[in-house]
Amino acid sequence: MEKIMVIAGEASGDMHAARVVEELKKINPKLEFIGMGGQRMAEAGVELLYDPTKLSTIGFIEAVKHLRLMYRILSKLEEAMKEEEPAVILLVDYSGFNMKVAKVAQRCGIPAVNYFAPSAWVWGQWRANKMAKRDVTIASVFPMEEQVYREAGAEVEFVGHPILDIVDPNLDTTEFCREYNLSSEKTIVGLLPGSRQQEVDALLASMLEAASQLQERYQRELKFLLPVADTIANSELEAEIKQYDLEIELIAGQSYQVMKVADLLLTASGTATLEAACFKTPMVIVYKTSLSTYLLGKLLVKIPYVGLPNVIAEEEVVPELLQGAVTGDKIADEALNILNSNSKQEDITEKLDQVINRLGEQGAIKRVAKLVLATGGISNGAS
Repeated sequence: MEKIMVIAGEASGDMHAARVVEELKKINPKLEFIGMGGQRMAEAGVELLYDPTKLSTIGFIEAVKHLRLMYRILSKLEEAMKEEEPAVILLVDYSGFNMKVAKVAQRCGIPAVNYFAPSAWVWGQWRANKMAKRDVTIASVFPMEEQVYREAGAEVEFVGHPILDIVDPNLDTTEFCREYNLSSEKTIVGLLPGSRQQEVDALLASMLEAASQLQERYQRELKFLLPVADTIANSELEAEIKQYDLEIELIAGQSYQVMKVADLLLTASGTATLEAACFKTPMVIVYKTSLSTYLLGKLLVKIPYVGLPNVIAEEEVVPELLQGAVTGDKIADEALNILNSNSKQEDITEKLDQVINRLGEQGAIKRVAKLVLATGGISNGAS
């Protein structure tokens, strides 16, 4: 019985890896899976050697704290490669660590596929060069990613972005609107401060200050919705919100419903911005990290934008505010520029549609699964 090793780190990688594992099992039910990841992967049938999802960090300096532990885990994975002899290794996101796993896999003579590969188009060609030298096959999810890895000499297949499989832009929100008393008479603003505690700590206060200003300065009645990730405690959000004269609906999950019904989103930079783009919802993107991480990033980052819709479009489709510019005043100003202009809203909607078109077609998860099987020389299980 053939085995596949799957390596993911953070919650998002765990989710994407689990979906590929589920697809692989549909194609070939006899496959076995081992690896590193979280609850989603375990539920999908992966025998976990380690779960790193609780160690999720943002930034260069923060990641160093877990460096020694990461090398111990890397050693454990190398032992498993030699003992279990997987036919192929699927690396999902978690770029710093997975670049090291790719080197070990090459040393062990095991082919590897990288899904959500290191962002060489952000941090520089050297990352693509390294993965190419390690004979890693790239399952590319972004058009600019495909280009930079091909230029580095890597084997690349543009699979498209799985968000097109995951997000339904025609989501029915009738029941959701009824439950939260939403109507066209109210302008709905969604607050998405992130799914990591570090993001919430850095962004929520400024978002709430912006909401407070919008309540004072905007001419129509506003309704604020805040979908709460399962990684964040409601009590902490409630304590922060109490400091402002605001009525904000805290909603367990259902972030897609919020994105669909909102007239505007105030959102942390990240995957949520692409999810919102699928609904063509105007947004203001905010990003704030530790000063050390930001300064290092300024030296290394090779692109002018941080928001994914802007990166993909290669222009500022939606406003983004970074570091010191993340204040209640500036967020509110950008929000009002959008809310008070129908032409601005229409322009953003049209350009977000173009962004999504650049992400390919539905079926990315199935294409990744087939690429993993082909790379590992594994049959489809039909025989």
